[in-house]
Amino acid sequence: MCGIVAYIGDKEAYPILINGLKRLEYRGYDSSGIAVLNGMEKITIHKKKGKVSKLEEAINGTKISGSVGIGHTRWATHGPANDVNAHPHYSESGKIAVIHNGIIENYISLKRELLEDGYTFKSDTDTEVIVQLIEQIKLKANVELEEAVRIALGKVVGAYAIVVISEDEPDKLIAAKMSSPMVIGYGENEFFVGSDGAPIVEHTRKVSYLEDGQMVVLNKDGSYYFKYIKENTNFIPFVDELTYKLEELEKGGFEHFMLKEIYEQPRAIRDSIRGRISSSEQFARLGGIYEYENAFVNADRLIFIACGTSWHSALVAEYLIEDLARIPVEVEYASEFRYRNPIITEKDIVIAISQSGETADTKAALELAKSKGAMTYGICNVVGSAISRMSDAGSYTHAGTEIGVASTKAFTTQLAVLSIMAIELAKRKGRLSVNRFQSLLTELDQLPEKVEIALKCNSITKVIADIFQDANNFLYLGRGYNFPIALEGALKLKEISYIHAEGYPAAEMKHGPIALIDENMPVLVIAPKRGHYDKVISNMEEIKARKGKIIAVVTEGDEEISRLADFVIPIPDTEECFTPILATIPLQLLAYHIAVMRNCNVDQPRNLAKSVTVE
Repeated sequence: MCGIVAYIGDKEAYPILINGLKRLEYRGYDSSGIAVLNGMEKITIHKKKGKVSKLEEAINGTKISGSVGIGHTRWATHGPANDVNAHPHYSESGKIAVIHNGIIENYISLKRELLEDGYTFKSDTDTEVIVQLIEQIKLKANVELEEAVRIALGKVVGAYAIVVISEDEPDKLIAAKMSSPMVIGYGENEFFVGSDGAPIVEHTRKVSYLEDGQMVVLNKDGSYYFKYIKENTNFIPFVDELTYKLEELEKGGFEHFMLKEIYEQPRAIRDSIRGRISSSEQFARLGGIYEYENAFVNADRLIFIACGTSWHSALVAEYLIEDLARIPVEVEYASEFRYRNPIITEKDIVIAISQSGETADTKAALELAKSKGAMTYGICNVVGSAISRMSDAGSYTHAGTEIGVASTKAFTTQLAVLSIMAIELAKRKGRLSVNRFQSLLTELDQLPEKVEIALKCNSITKVIADIFQDANNFLYLGRGYNFPIALEGALKLKEISYIHAEGYPAAEMKHGPIALIDENMPVLVIAPKRGHYDKVISNMEEIKARKGKIIAVVTEGDEEISRLADFVIPIPDTEECFTPILATIPLQLLAYHIAVMRNCNVDQPRNLAKSVTVE
């Protein structure tokens, strides 16, 4: 959740740290702070509640010099957002400073022991326990910082990505990881540390990813070594290359990252299907499935695990795969699946979907599936992420970097990849005729252009947003393939505008939600002229009879619905199985415009963070 950046080398650390924190702010923005080892070999700490700009304002005019430093932007877990709870945290002597992403589950018992030993605590955080514990071990065992960190982490239960600096060893920076992401960047006799590649990509593309139970010691003279925490043995890491594009980390003339990313969807979908389908050459192929063809074709079940928006894409996948390939599919919340005792066999395939590839619950659920012998498959957006590394096979979505906390292009590219998966499996199982296969490929190939057309509804959604910006509640309805899109549309509105919204299968309205409908209740109905069209019209009649305000997403040219709906948003016609992608576009734009009109922080909605790397 939190964002980490660190530097050791011969350059001034502060500019690198503060710019890195700005790049990382989508991971947490409750508070931020830095610690720099100055030329006097003393640690200088500055931290502030609020966004990174508040920290920068507080530091403005203060001379900060030093070439070793750590920075952190926080998403609060233990203790409220304030200056004291902001990271970095420092030890009793003030000689050791630490930043931390994760949750220490046994911090209460560790804190009790430290209090009994005379240590005092200034914050409400679990993180302060780590730095006090490191100092206690260092002094009592008379060991160097590296060994004190290693021993301390052996006592810690939970998730962490930490970076530690010390006045006693000012030419050294130590980082370690368990369940929270961390990347190490290599420069010319300098090193960078980040919770992802965003804060370091402008300095280097040569990186290594720490795995669980690993730590690294980075020295100012350019030397370094990686080691296993538990075994206390060194190893040589794999060196990878960052695929971030710097322009993706800028707004590019748009008012918000979210709006930019909504408009990037035609390109993102095109990148996600390029080379994977060809209507002329008659193929649909995902590399991971091609490699494990027999396992997929003979699988008893496909079990999708995901959270949030990715869970909605998994629901669409259930419709796609059962409809086209006739393979049984189950969709599970990863946060629930990991704590159940699920029935999994070696003939099941467990598919994890995660934009970041670092979602804590999804990773834990995937580990559970692997322990029970199931083949695992990952669908992620971030190259080199944990889920992509731990899965037996998988596919990247190629959405590009997504900064806005509310997912947009990551969602539609997931749907594009899942569509290819369904078509490929259906073909391999002999469930599609040649003509049907061809028509699906042709239509999928045309989707980027149709998304561009759908984006022209921006002006209509802005008008509707102006009318309903003060609504207290929203109801979203869809049938079949578009029921998950009703859920996704409601989630988007909740996330960024703070309006209560619920998504339902349209037929379920009469089983309870219809009691809410009156002249003050806006109801958004996803009603393309495909699938259960007549049934949806009947549901709209029921809403109209109760004076509900209807906003309908319809196939362009549909005049029948116009007599029922108060507002109509047209989208291009497409195959029923692809309507979720097109229907998503106006729902994203509507949520965006309502949030802007309500003066909400669209890119950084309250209480949320982009990547949920803690429970």
